[in-house]
Amino acid sequence: MSGNNGGGNTGIGILVGAMLVLVAGIAYYLFTGGDVPPIGDEPEIQIDLPDN
Repeated sequence: MSGNNGGGNTGIGILVGAMLVLVAGIAYYLFTGGDVPPIGDEPEIQIDLPDN
């Protein structure tokens, strides 16, 4: 009897988990219309330099 039966399934589990996260991310991107949601209002920056 072999005492190391589950060693090969770890890599497959990680691969399946990564694929699941990838597919979920693509589905969310397509479901929201393909637009990246805005993080917030862009700050209005004004720099006044003195004339020399």
